[in-house]
Amino acid sequence: MSIKHILFDLDGTLLPMVQDEFVRYYMPLLAKAYINAGVMIDPKKFISAVWAGYEAMVKNNGSRTNREAFWSYIEPELPVSAEESENIALDFYGNEFNQAVCTTRPTPVSDQIVKKAKKKGLETYLATNPVFPWCATMNRIRWAGLNAEDFKVITTYETYKYCKPNLEYFKNILDEFSLKPAECLMVGNDVEEDLVVRKLGVKTYLVTDTMENKKNLPIQSEYTGTLADLLQFIDIL
Repeated sequence: MSIKHILFDLDGTLLPMVQDEFVRYYMPLLAKAYINAGVMIDPKKFISAVWAGYEAMVKNNGSRTNREAFWSYIEPELPVSAEESENIALDFYGNEFNQAVCTTRPTPVSDQIVKKAKKKGLETYLATNPVFPWCATMNRIRWAGLNAEDFKVITTYETYKYCKPNLEYFKNILDEFSLKPAECLMVGNDVEEDLVVRKLGVKTYLVTDTMENKKNLPIQSEYTGTLADLLQFIDIL
């Protein structure tokens, strides 16, 4: 096997969680942070607006960063400027957001996988969907018991212009580091968002601990198994 590079998803993969439980928990906390900052919002309408902003990032055509796509959509929905709104959000992601760790199931196996891959001379990349700010992503890396310095790249909304399952997101990473698809392995838990990279010639490992397949898509992956299985699998790469 000629794998030299491993792209890892974070949420649901290296950080086991059920996405819906995580979102259901932290979205009301985000709304509360705005209310506590004195912004007059209706929590339900606010959460709907945030979801629509998320969709704006997913539909981003590469003409701007995901950050710009999100805030340009949500600014008209809020009674404060995008700049003030983002400051509230960043403060939230640096603080109250950490309460949401209770909806995740961290395991030391995740760090063991990354460390073993690096020890074998493989390059590791954190290909997490870039819909969160850097600070929120760094916190989730910490929840997972990982070291951010172990990854050649960590994709966040400040710098990336596409989202999964858009193939352009994966092409960005491949092009940025001049990676050959045949030498890459994508490790993820979401059938739609992560396995799509196979269309570029990248092999995939579907992690089943908290697998997501909301659209009931046919599962096509070169490799499938738990995080514990993946730890053993690294040995044969």
